Amino acid sequence: MIEYENMLAEAGRHHLITKEKPLRANKGRIKGNRIAINRRMTETEKKCVMAEELGHYYTGIGNIIDQSSASNRKQELRGRIYAYDKLVGLMGIIDAYKHNCSSISESAEYLDVTEEFLTESLSYYKSKYGTFVKIDNYTIIFEPNITVLEPNQN
Repeated sequence: MIEYENMLAEAGRHHLITKEKPLRANKGRIKGNRIAINRRMTETEKKCVMAEELGHYYTGIGNIIDQSSASNRKQELRGRIYAYDKLVGLMGIIDAYKHNCSSISESAEYLDVTEEFLTESLSYYKSKYGTFVKIDNYTIIFEPNITVLEPNQN
């Protein structure tokens, strides 16, 4: 499990300066080498936001605040996808299943992400893979409800 402190250290290794501030309009923001995180959030929320801001740093170019631009919306999505893959990923879904998580709230708690973040990541994976995906002999089914099928054991 990746901790918020580890993400702050990762940012530091890339010479990014992270400050927690009382942001009014955003949960987080990156500008140049500076990341601002809303200090009024829980540690788990901060971690989800920090993963996305790092995703913007790794995948984005320039100012993407104006979301009326298709190019900016694509960059926003790339930052989110980075965060989904870093904090959840398909193997995270399987790990939550292996640890007997049977609901979104249990899975989010196990993965140490917010329910909203997990739900958004599952929606993204469904849009990417369709109704199911196979990985390491497991099958993850996205609809009508998230289900993980184990490989046949002979």
